[in-house]
Amino acid sequence: MAKVIAIANQKGGVGKTTTAIKLSACLGQKGKKVLLIDSDPQGNTSSGLGIDGKNAQLSTYDCLIGGKAAEEVMVETEYKNLWVCPGNINLAGAELELVDAENREYQLKYAISGVKDHFDFIIIDCPPSLGLITLNAFGAADSVLIPIQCEYYALEGLSQLTRTVKMVKQGLNKDLKIEGILLTMFDARTNLSMQVVEEVKKYFGATVYKTMIPRNVRLSVAPSYGMPVIAFDKSSKGAKCYMNLANEVIRMNRSK
Repeated sequence: MAKVIAIANQKGGVGKTTTAIKLSACLGQKGKKVLLIDSDPQGNTSSGLGIDGKNAQLSTYDCLIGGKAAEEVMVETEYKNLWVCPGNINLAGAELELVDAENREYQLKYAISGVKDHFDFIIIDCPPSLGLITLNAFGAADSVLIPIQCEYYALEGLSQLTRTVKMVKQGLNKDLKIEGILLTMFDARTNLSMQVVEEVKKYFGATVYKTMIPRNVRLSVAPSYGMPVIAFDKSSKGAKCYMNLANEVIRMNRSK
């Protein structure tokens, strides 16, 4: 049975999509079967793996609005053990179309129910908002992985998201947990990065991953080639860090 992890942060530019792509590819390299669901209208998760979401016959939109099952939508990537439900601009309209839908927060949960036995992990890349698409991800997920950038306003956004998770637990998905908090764009040369790390660890303790993702040029360049960094440059610091994160995620879920 797959562990379903939503990767979410209502703040943009924190490495959410980068983490979804890189972590999924690294889990695949470690021998885990992974389905990556792109629920962001920008479709960057899909294009970052060389999948043209714009011209896909079916997309995550069809899971949310058209009642399609994930097995009808997902496509196999060229990377080991990795499948994707593509995202595209159609998802921009899904927020409005879901408003009057019956069981509107559970459409994604229904869509993936038939494939959970076929994967080890299902990773959902959420849009940078807390609307109905993200609520669908939270309704379908076992846990939420929260990437936060090592910057001044990081804790403010993190506290808002953790409050949302608590609200979801009360009314939508009582089993939802925080999978972990991932510090991204870390720069050991700056006092600010070090201060953010200290503050986050003080408040969230063992929930914070030991692995931190540094600022790394190869991480930024890889998506323009439609490749995860583990395929683009597996010797880069960014690739090694995401492989470490994959090991940490596997180890944590093995012990549960």
